[in-house]
Amino acid sequence: MSVYEEGERRLRCVLPFEAAPAELHLLRRAVKRNLGQWGAHGVADEAGLVATELATNVIKHVGEGTAATLVLEPRGDRLRVEVHDKSRLMPALRELCGEAECGRGLHLLASICEEWGTLLTATGKAVWCEISLEPTRHCMRMRRAAMVIEEYRRAVGVSSAVVPAFAVLEESVTDVIADLLHWLVAQGGDPHETLDRAQMHFEAEADAA
Repeated sequence: MSVYEEGERRLRCVLPFEAAPAELHLLRRAVKRNLGQWGAHGVADEAGLVATELATNVIKHVGEGTAATLVLEPRGDRLRVEVHDKSRLMPALRELCGEAECGRGLHLLASICEEWGTLLTATGKAVWCEISLEPTRHCMRMRRAAMVIEEYRRAVGVSSAVVPAFAVLEESVTDVIADLLHWLVAQGGDPHETLDRAQMHFEAEADAA
């Protein structure tokens, strides 16, 4: 269900889905899993809510069973959440939040997002929201590590067609560390000293968290 797109120093995850009520909990679960891998646990619930609200609006105003796509992308101190569909009809706020559901739809999104908007695309439209990453600012190391792992997997030719399981990611981390140690030795460095120093830094930062 997930495709990672690698770009220059960026994380971007594309999640195709079918706009149907039965898919909403799977979509929220996928959002939480992806953000967890990026070290953004602190905004996973908000992002999941945004994603399911946008998907619900596709069901209501474009049609159940519509093929749609969710895009997650950190941009500076914000997480951008976009839902794309093939309709070029731009939504109005009142259409996405009827009086019988006041407080839901984009009214709800506007209350928890920094910004939101709509845009036309080559194949239809997208509705986007941006969430502050301030709650996960202390996880910057994890986000950088996620980018390193994704780039490493791309470099060794591993398929990114699905979200990798934790055991797969753990093996990739081991391979990255081993390759770095080989590089360090080739430069005349001491791998044991470097590992000890890295462990000290990790423990100090873990205690301070």
